[in-house]
Amino acid sequence: MTAPSEAGGGLSVAMQRLLTAFAGGAPAALARAVSVVEDHRPGFDRLLAALHPRMGRARRIGITGPPGAGKSTTTTQLTAAYRARGLRVGIVAVDPTSPFTGGALLGDRIRMESVALDPGVFIRSMATRGSLGGLATATREVCDVLDAHGVDVILIETVGVGQSELDVARAADTTLVVLVPESGDSIQTLKAGVMEIADVFAVNKADRPGADRLRTDIELMLGMRGGDASHGVPAHHGVDLRGAADREALRMALNPARAARAAAHAEAPTQWVPPVLRLVAAQGEGIEALVDALDRHHRHLVASGHLQERRRRRLRERVMEVVEQQLRQRLWRDPGTMAWIDDQLPAMEAGAVAPYAVAGALRARSGELLTGADPAPIPGA
Repeated sequence: MTAPSEAGGGLSVAMQRLLTAFAGGAPAALARAVSVVEDHRPGFDRLLAALHPRMGRARRIGITGPPGAGKSTTTTQLTAAYRARGLRVGIVAVDPTSPFTGGALLGDRIRMESVALDPGVFIRSMATRGSLGGLATATREVCDVLDAHGVDVILIETVGVGQSELDVARAADTTLVVLVPESGDSIQTLKAGVMEIADVFAVNKADRPGADRLRTDIELMLGMRGGDASHGVPAHHGVDLRGAADREALRMALNPARAARAAAHAEAPTQWVPPVLRLVAAQGEGIEALVDALDRHHRHLVASGHLQERRRRRLRERVMEVVEQQLRQRLWRDPGTMAWIDDQLPAMEAGAVAPYAVAGALRARSGELLTGADPAPIPGA
C-alpha cells in the first residue's frame, strides 16, 4: 500500500525560503510560519507536511480552569521554572474573540510580561473565532509548528469557558486544571468532564479561606471515582490506639480525603491518580511541586505507553478534523451547491420532502466535488 501523497504538491519558492530559515532556527521564521498556519494562508497544508517529520518531541501541557483562577500567572511561573532548566517554552494562549475586530484580546500576553521578552519563550495569543469548544481550529497546528522548531515544552492556556476545558485535553499530553476557592460551590465546579480530563489539580490562591475545603472535596471525588472512599475504614469510636494498624485506621477515619486516595490507589495501583496541589502562583509558592507533579505524570505516560496512545489518538482526530473542514469548505463555498439547496426549499416548505432526504440527495450529487483534486496553489504563496 502506498503512502498518501501530500496535498497540493510541492512548496512554492516563498515557502521554500521560509522553510530554510525555519530550519536554521530563525525566530522571525517561526513567527511567520505560525501566522501562515494560524490564518490558513495558501500553502499552509504543504508547509505543515514539510514540517511533519520534525514533530513529536515537545511536551504539550494544557492549562485550564474557570476565569479568574490565575491560569496566566500559573503559566508565567511554569515558564520561568522551565527556562531555569534551560528549556525552550512555547505558549499558546487562547483568548476570547473580540466582538469588534474578531481578533484575540491579548490579555494573556500583557499578564505574561515578565517572560515575554525572553528569547527562549515564544508566545502566541489566538482568538477562539467562534469555535464551539473554545479552542481555535488551528491551535493544534500552531503547536505542531512550535514542536517542529525545537520548543521543549508547549503550554496551552485556554479561555476557561464553554467546552474548552474538555478540548484542551485532546490537544495536550498532560492537562492541568487550576481552581480557586472563589469558584463557588466546589462540587459544582468539578463537573464530570473536568474530573475526567484532569491529570493534575492545582488549588490556586490557597492562602485564602476555603482552599483546604476545596482540596478535600477534590480528593474525595477522586477517591469515589476510583474506588469506595470508605472501604476498610472503621468508625474511630472504640479503636484500640495501641496497634499501629488501628492508629492508621483512625487517621483514615479522621481524614476521609486521604482514605479516598488510599482506596483508589489500592483498587488500581498502576493507575495515575491526579495529585491535588496547593498553589499561590502570584507568590511563586507551590510551583516547584507543580513542576515535579507534571514531570511525574510525563514519566508515567512514557512508562505505561499512554503517551503514545494519546498522541496516536491526537493524530487520528486531526485527520478527522481536516476531512470535516475540507468537506464543509467544498460544499458550503460552492455556488452551485447553495443554489441547488435553495431550489429545494419550496418542496421542504410544502412538506413534500424532508431535510434528511435533501441531505441524502446532496451527498449523491456531490461526489465529484468532494473527491476531486484540490484547487491549484496561488503562485508565489
